[in-house]
Amino acid sequence: MRIGIIGGTGVYQLGDSAVAPVAVETPYGTALLARVSLGDRELLFVPRHGSHHQIPPHRVNYRANVMALKQEGCRCVLATNAVGSIRRDLPPGHLVLPDQFLDFTRARPLTFYDGEDSGVRHVDVTEPYCPVLRDKTVQVVTGKGEPIENGAVYVCTEGPRFETPAEIHMFKQLGGDLVGMTGVPEVVLAREAGLCYATICVVTNYAAGIADQPLTGGEVGELMSRRLPFLREVLVEVARTLEEDWECSCP
Repeated sequence: MRIGIIGGTGVYQLGDSAVAPVAVETPYGTALLARVSLGDRELLFVPRHGSHHQIPPHRVNYRANVMALKQEGCRCVLATNAVGSIRRDLPPGHLVLPDQFLDFTRARPLTFYDGEDSGVRHVDVTEPYCPVLRDKTVQVVTGKGEPIENGAVYVCTEGPRFETPAEIHMFKQLGGDLVGMTGVPEVVLAREAGLCYATICVVTNYAAGIADQPLTGGEVGELMSRRLPFLREVLVEVARTLEEDWECSCP
């Protein structure tokens, strides 16, 4: 079984040694994947922002990344996201598995179904994140003695700027728990491609207006570097222990 891994901010390779990427051509552009063997399984790893964090969130080629994993035979995708917390009870360092999202992006290709050759389809996203992948991730994380929040509303903004306190206040009123810049359209494209998808969000900071000081990219990178060894360990363990077959509504 092939499993896709999409690494967000701070996650640029799966192991301590770099693996040469393979270029995969898709109708939406080229995606660079690293192939990592894991016993009888193969992990296909995509660094969302590039190997040196050179791609900003609004310019990530989400369609190429997801389609490349689909073309290469992946059944599921496990991703990571660095996020700001809108809730005081989800402090920096905490792991969260979102189960819903709010989309506040504005200028990204959002679908594979643009009409013409791709046709017109309206895909159900009542349950956008795979419950099987989420449950397995909870088992792995709690089995290692760490807490994880299973269920939260992820608010996706366009970026690359951080949000204003007024925006965060609005998101909170709408039920948002976390805020980030890369969760959408990735989750939607995975559903359109028939892939099971879940993401492990790492809280790197409190959002604007909740934090006691202005936000910086440095604090995000610093916290992710501290959490990276554990995050890698969880990703590999989830991929290693997934059953070959499971039932869910994602496909």
